[in-house]
Amino acid sequence: MPSLVVRNLDESIIDALKARAVEHHRSTEAEHRAILAEVLNQPKRKTFAEALSHIPNVGNDEDFQRVNDGIRTSNVFD
Repeated sequence: MPSLVVRNLDESIIDALKARAVEHHRSTEAEHRAILAEVLNQPKRKTFAEALSHIPNVGNDEDFQRVNDGIRTSNVFD
């Protein structure tokens, strides 16, 4: 199995890794592997355009018109 060496880590990162390993009842090396797997094996996130394209086309434009109820809200640009 390939190895990975990470040099020039800040001491606070090493301390945090060791503390997290203790919390999860595993070695520092096992914790490091778990963090890498957790972060790098996540499914690819959708772009904003992809998320918008999956919104169903329902309703009419009139269904989404703002109702002016006479109440003025403050605008940060006023």
